[in-house]
Amino acid sequence: MWIWAIRRSLEGKIPYVSAISSRMDSRNIRKINYFSPFIVIVTSLKPTSLLITGCAGFIGSNLCRKLLDSGYTVIGLDNFDPYYAPSIKKRNLQPLLAHPGFIFHETDVTDESSLEQLPLGNLPELVVHLAAKVGVRSSFEHPDSYHHTNLTGTRRVVEWMMRRGISKLVFASSSSVYGDTKNLPFMEDDPLSVPISPYAASKAACEAYNRSMHLEKGLDVINLRFFTVYGPAQRPDLAIHRFLSAMKHGEEIALYGDGHSTRDYTYVEDVVAGIESAIRLLQETKGVCQSINLGSGRPVALNEMIALLGEISGYDPVIRHEDSQQGDLENTFASLEKAGRWLGYQPTTPFREGIQKFVEWFEANPLWEPTETGS
Repeated sequence: MWIWAIRRSLEGKIPYVSAISSRMDSRNIRKINYFSPFIVIVTSLKPTSLLITGCAGFIGSNLCRKLLDSGYTVIGLDNFDPYYAPSIKKRNLQPLLAHPGFIFHETDVTDESSLEQLPLGNLPELVVHLAAKVGVRSSFEHPDSYHHTNLTGTRRVVEWMMRRGISKLVFASSSSVYGDTKNLPFMEDDPLSVPISPYAASKAACEAYNRSMHLEKGLDVINLRFFTVYGPAQRPDLAIHRFLSAMKHGEEIALYGDGHSTRDYTYVEDVVAGIESAIRLLQETKGVCQSINLGSGRPVALNEMIALLGEISGYDPVIRHEDSQQGDLENTFASLEKAGRWLGYQPTTPFREGIQKFVEWFEANPLWEPTETGS
């Protein structure tokens, strides 16, 4: 809670600020207590309320925890999609449910009636839309499902916002929208090449829809393009988690391609910091419609990632080489110039440090290893 210590002049004129210690700003003044003729203490309003879709997922649960620590009230939505074990998402949710500032609703964002029936007291000031059907390879098998969950779900959320006068949206996009471009690093103002997976196409379509709603309805929106996020509570289907689990159990790692492809691995706390900066920007600014990369700006080769996992964990990788798979990008590499300019974004976690933290979390949380097979 912000506490402003304000000293009145001896003549009783307009007070001036003599000391500040708080998380909110002067727009949130709730009441004034006079502790002396000369000191006025101003305490803040109830913190801003935010709605987070996909709150039980990897990024969502890390984000909610950080926002709660920052003093926000968080309304979380999730439908526990079975792409990977719902039990993992429910474990992610447990510490959030114990927080007095967290409110959870099990809701499918593609279901318009469910959204309409949400029992909200105070409406959120802003929405962070993370809920999505994930996984590039699976999207070739279920393209209709990806279109429905990602594009229809985003449209339902935005329409719900518009009906309630909520005009601020942070949207989770993906580096996959760039396609298999040879232009490195990926820059937000580059024309997007043809997406090479239904998943990528759905995210690009969502960005286009958000831009149209900015022009037509005045939606303030920041599309954040995430680059291979990793860290504690990472989804079990993602490479770092999947490879470490295989190494621990003495199983082969299926390595698609020659291992020289690169990924811009980005630690989850850095991504969360970028999301929080986007929230603050939208709170303070009107007329915003931007797409912004959130990456590390330091691509790492697949072979290097596997070797580092083995070195830090002490497990020996057993590799089985396979042909490259449909939809995989050869390289990802985020330009961070725009993120720095708009959000003050500066990722601080070196890859080795991030892998060390992930391995420590993995060993301390064996229940997070997959025990169910997602569809």
